Amino acid sequence: MEWLLFFEKSLWFGFGAIGFAVLFNVPARTLFVIGILGAIGGTIKIVCMHYGLNVITATLLGATTVGVLSIWAAYNKNAPPLVFSIPSIIPMIPGVFIYKMILGVIALSGDIDTQTYTLTLAQTVNYASKVIFIIISIAVGVSMPLLIIRQTASKNSKFQHQ
Repeated sequence: MEWLLFFEKSLWFGFGAIGFAVLFNVPARTLFVIGILGAIGGTIKIVCMHYGLNVITATLLGATTVGVLSIWAAYNKNAPPLVFSIPSIIPMIPGVFIYKMILGVIALSGDIDTQTYTLTLAQTVNYASKVIFIIISIAVGVSMPLLIIRQTASKNSKFQHQ
């Protein structure tokens, strides 16, 4: 039953990636691959989290997988790797943590007693640190494969500067 839940979530990750790709006006020939990459990256994230990995490391693994596979897709579909990687990782943005962090900041600006203020401050800082590290893991996970493989493969690429 849990594999069915993983499959459902991977479909939503894929649809989210396709939605952002359409929003960014990418070529239509790349939409299917972007959906597959979004589904793969999201599935890796949720499966890793299910088996006990924290959300930051799971996001790093999912984003790194998307980064590596986007290079492969770029060579096969004749488009830049960023066309595939950026829309595919956007569904991994930690929206719930951002929302809870903003609610905490709003609560901190009101008149509350000291004990509630301390608890709310601790929760808000916790959500903010998760948001920061998840965003960093997304950026590192996508950019490092692109930077590493680009240095070794750019000599034979069609995308060389003239």
